[in-house]
Amino acid sequence: MTGKQPFEQLVSQHGPAVLRVCRAVLGPVDADDAWSETFLSALQAYPQLPADANVEAWLVTIAHRKAIDIIRQARRTAVPVADVAVVAAPDDRDLDLPGSLARLPERQRFAVSYHYLAGLPYAEVAAIIGGTADAARRAASDGIANLRKTHGTVR
Repeated sequence: MTGKQPFEQLVSQHGPAVLRVCRAVLGPVDADDAWSETFLSALQAYPQLPADANVEAWLVTIAHRKAIDIIRQARRTAVPVADVAVVAAPDDRDLDLPGSLARLPERQRFAVSYHYLAGLPYAEVAAIIGGTADAARRAASDGIANLRKTHGTVR
């Protein structure tokens, strides 16, 4: 026996965190596709995963790669956009998390999503996005500062 839990349990246990990350990085439209592609890829690779691996970090890494693929594909695709009326929130703040995160620079968006939404430590965030744990901490801090600057402090 490998000592690993059945794959279905991984999906149940880590699926919500992976979906939060996908939504934060991609927004609600593409998140479900990234989530599905993440778990399809994970299912294929799971038999080779060491029993002592950090499964959540492994899944977030796969989700990160799938999100990058979707972002790159979207950049190559022309999307027609109709005029959209801007409607302010009752207190003049836009509290749309996916939209707010989408406006952050890429490294900040990833660092904030993976640390604050997936709960990964900075060392694991750094392993996913590249760089050091201190750089990941700084990117997350800068991302939070940009969100606060844009939206003010939420009480």
